[in-house]
Parts: sequence; C-alpha cells; structure tokens
Amino acid sequence: MTVLGFPCNQFGRQEPGSNEEILEFARSRYDCNFQLFEKIEVNGDGACELYRLLKAAQPGADGGEDIPWNFTKFLVGPDGDVLARYEPGMTPAKIGEDLSSRL
Repeated sequence: MTVLGFPCNQFGRQEPGSNEEILEFARSRYDCNFQLFEKIEVNGDGACELYRLLKAAQPGADGGEDIPWNFTKFLVGPDGDVLARYEPGMTPAKIGEDLSSRL
C-alpha cells in the first residue's frame, strides 16, 4: 500500500504556503512520511485531471463529485481502478478494516 498526499488551498485557505513550506510543515509537525505532491486544485474549472477522474469514478455520498473538505481519501487498486472514496471524517483505522476485507 502507498499513501500519496496532494495539498490543496481550496478549503479555508489552510495551505497558503509554497510547496516547500507545506512539505516542511507536514514533516516537522505531523512526521509525514508519505509522498506529498505539488499543491493542486481539486474542485472547479482548475481541478487537476487526477481528481477529475477520481471524483467521476467515486462520487460522494450525496451523489456529487465535489470534494467537500480536506482529507477526502480515495482507494485505488493496483490496476488503477478507483475502488472507494472516504469522506474527511473516516479514520485510518476504519479504512484499514476496509482494506483488510478487500485482501
């Protein structure tokens, strides 16, 4: 399993810094040990292609595609299929349970 992070400043302007500043903050404050990519947009006309594909494959619980808040997560299989979407409140423990059931 690989975790990838994509900072976004579209939610309460929580990621206003440069890519380097965001990486330093994540590592020093949260001991981030997974790959962080450059800051992107996930909603609207400027949404990056990856998030357009993820959202189309797994709409939210309300049927909409927009990401409502930080920490929405997607589970992507080894073949690239988007298997699940987890809303921000979903804990890593619950996702781990879901992963266990899929193995």
